[in-house]
Amino acid sequence: MPVKKAPRLVGAGVLALICLALGARQTAKRSQSVDLGPVFAKPEVTIAVTDSGLGGLSIMAEAAARLKEARVFKSVNLVFFNALFSNDSGYNSLRTREEKIAVFNSALEALAGKYRPDLILVGCNTLSVLAGETRFSRTTKIPFLDIVGPGVDMIANGLKKSPKSAVIILGTETTIAEGEHKKRLLEQGFPEARIVTQACPELASYIEKDPKSEDTALLIESYVDEALAKIKDRNAPNLVSLNCTHFGYSMELWKKAFESRGIKSFVIINPNSKMTDVLVPPASVKRYAAAAVSANVVSMVEIGKQKIEALGDWLRKISPETADALARYELKPDLFEWKRLIGVWGD
Repeated sequence: MPVKKAPRLVGAGVLALICLALGARQTAKRSQSVDLGPVFAKPEVTIAVTDSGLGGLSIMAEAAARLKEARVFKSVNLVFFNALFSNDSGYNSLRTREEKIAVFNSALEALAGKYRPDLILVGCNTLSVLAGETRFSRTTKIPFLDIVGPGVDMIANGLKKSPKSAVIILGTETTIAEGEHKKRLLEQGFPEARIVTQACPELASYIEKDPKSEDTALLIESYVDEALAKIKDRNAPNLVSLNCTHFGYSMELWKKAFESRGIKSFVIINPNSKMTDVLVPPASVKRYAAAAVSANVVSMVEIGKQKIEALGDWLRKISPETADALARYELKPDLFEWKRLIGVWGD
């Protein structure tokens, strides 16, 4: 399936892009060990969730539901900041890694400047593997967490419980190409033979249009077939890790795809829920008699009616506030700068 490319624009920002990316590979990744004490000391907070599309809405929905029940804060304003810059393109179609980092850095700076969150959750595996190399990550005082850590923890725990199992890590092209999940698992001593990675191009876009459609199901089945071809022992109790926040919307299709291929012993891991654990530490639960939770969605690209309806039904079962926020989302075409950060296609 063809992948649409972002328009290549000439601009002075190309120089800024080069400067921003200079030495990026050598930059240490931001630690997940951030001090959230000041956040939990506040009665009222703004928590932002960002993603390169609408997958992260599932994380915001879970956060809304859990925070309302746990009453950790007296008032919570949840903001979903769509970091997608064009409906004709996305981070996976940008030409270089440096461009991806530069554009996401611009999005993070706009998010911080416009909404002043107390905490940022990077609810996107594609962006999480890039977040630690942005200029924003080195200069901000706002604590932010990415979803890679929770995902790796869940995989590692599963592999430890079942020593003969392997894990299939499913993600976007960028997530799989970066290899951050696999790298961290290898560092923990898990053998490479137990780690299978599978890129799923275009799948997130299909899921956004309709997570239950026949086209989505066929695409999932094709990637499952590719992944299973890399597994040595299909009878082992293998793990399936959904390392794209969109993938959880189609959970039933994933289960059906594996079961229809005779795979009976498998466990599907979805890090989305794990990421919200940090928001409800036991020591802070039920600090208040009630919790007011509000939600807002902001995007620089238009979110079509089909997507709103398709995802809204799923979200409403968890958080009506999040579903309503999606239905009345704010369209802000100038939400953050990206065009001047994109280089030129050259022959």
